[in-house]
Amino acid sequence: MDATVLMLAVIVVLAGCVIYMAVRRSGADSGDGLRSILQAQAELSGRLQQSESSVNERLESLTKRLGDGLAQQTEKTGEHLKDLQKHLAVIDSAQKNITDLSQQMVGLQDILSNKQARGAFGEFQMESLIKDFLPPSAYDFQATLSNGTRVDCLIRLPSPPGTIPIDSKFPLEAYRAIQKAESEAEKINANREFSKDVGLHIKAIAEKYVITGETDWAIMFLPSEAIFAELISNFPNVVEDAQRRRVGLASPSTLMALVNTIGSILKDGQMKEQAGLIQKQVELMLKDVRLLDERVGKLKTHFRQAGEDIEGIAISSGKITGRGRKIEDVQLEEEDSPEALESPPPRLKEV
Repeated sequence: MDATVLMLAVIVVLAGCVIYMAVRRSGADSGDGLRSILQAQAELSGRLQQSESSVNERLESLTKRLGDGLAQQTEKTGEHLKDLQKHLAVIDSAQKNITDLSQQMVGLQDILSNKQARGAFGEFQMESLIKDFLPPSAYDFQATLSNGTRVDCLIRLPSPPGTIPIDSKFPLEAYRAIQKAESEAEKINANREFSKDVGLHIKAIAEKYVITGETDWAIMFLPSEAIFAELISNFPNVVEDAQRRRVGLASPSTLMALVNTIGSILKDGQMKEQAGLIQKQVELMLKDVRLLDERVGKLKTHFRQAGEDIEGIAISSGKITGRGRKIEDVQLEEEDSPEALESPPPRLKEV
């Protein structure tokens, strides 16, 4: 704003100088020339004031617009900063979750690298599946069989199929050897070691848990879908050997389906048992109804006999009453007739 006023003042001075030089050249040093100069200066000053006022108004309007725009921009910037803080908080939370997940993965790797911890992990997974689908009365963990061996889980079902032992095995090292094998020789060697390892587990389960007269077959639980798929797809000879030894193979998904089916069998058995109890109670109720019918028949016979007895009593009572009247008539005749005193009394007619 000050620069504009200064520019206008410079223009006025230059205009005055131009007018003065023009008058001086023309030799107009009279009063009319001076008045013309003064009049021109006055008109120029008025225009300068109007221009200054207009420029001030425009500058004020521009300043207001700039202020409003800066305020809106500041508000939007604040909102963007708030959104940015929220996104940063979400990113921090996600980063924390990733860190926790990484720690859990490291912990899982530590578990899988230790043979005992790996076995405990497989047993825990098996126990969780069984507890989710079967009632507590249908299974026992770490149960002892008649030959003294202890199995990870023993499922008790009505015969057939009867008692089913389940043992968890996790042949992870042999499977990893198959995955890491690069050359053909390494693959052949890894496959042979995997087949041998799983075969030893199957043989041990069959010898320990398949007992004649107690268990018809057993299950080997593999707590890895990948190992189960590798075994079923690429080792049919091992699967056939397990079938011959009456050892079933189960992964987490197939074990879940199996225990779900077992739960349905248990429910069906319970329904049949309850139906048998209901049928027995109905038979007892029908027997009671038959006894009640017999007793009602006997009671009807008693009522009929009682009615006949009452009728006989009424007849006897009527006869006694009639005889009494006859006796009374005879006595009256004796009292009324003097001749009756001389003759013997009449004999009563026997009934």
